Amino acid sequence: MSASPGTSGPSGTPGVVSGEGLGGRNSPETGETGPLHSIVAWPPQALDTWLRRAQRELNVSGFGAPHLNLRAPFRTPLTSAELVGALRQVLGHDRAFEVRVLGWKRLPGVIFLECELDARLADLHARLLAVGPSSRAPYDGPEYRPHLTLALGVLPWAADELWAAAQRLSPPVDHFTVHALSLTREERGEVQELHTFPLSEAPEPARAGVAACPPAEGPQSAGGRRGG
Repeated sequence: MSASPGTSGPSGTPGVVSGEGLGGRNSPETGETGPLHSIVAWPPQALDTWLRRAQRELNVSGFGAPHLNLRAPFRTPLTSAELVGALRQVLGHDRAFEVRVLGWKRLPGVIFLECELDARLADLHARLLAVGPSSRAPYDGPEYRPHLTLALGVLPWAADELWAAAQRLSPPVDHFTVHALSLTREERGEVQELHTFPLSEAPEPARAGVAACPPAEGPQSAGGRRGG
């Protein structure tokens, strides 16, 4: 995407400012202090690579590495060990699940690949949201929309051009299977993976057009393959 009138935002990306939109770093209504945590699933390699390439070509970015949001950034007085323990209790019997990619959507400041909110995903989100005490992001709960972000913090003058460019892009898969969830933490601008929660074997084999999403491989910063 070529820049139109105006200036770059704090991110350095023409037409984009950092930290706004669906589940972005400024989203939580925080009554707590401390780092921001999120619960995510990493997309399969083919989708991850494709989305990163699209972001480079359009000169945009999301919040950290590409991910499926399961719970938007939140703050909690729980220690890392307490939070991991609480999440382990919630996820102890969960099975791997499939996610259907529906297509491009846009809201003010953000363009994303929307995923289907089926009963399984809605139940998982509700249970994750109950872990606390913690703050709650405005795009969780009734407003929850599972997605993978293409562009975050899009300024109004750039939105139509970016949206038109996104319409010409087709993701390489229309389903993928999630085999693990990850707890991430953002502090001083760096997103790290704190813990991975493997899910038990999927109840049915992946079909044609369904990409497997393997468990993440330990804590890494947002500058690497994994992020928050």
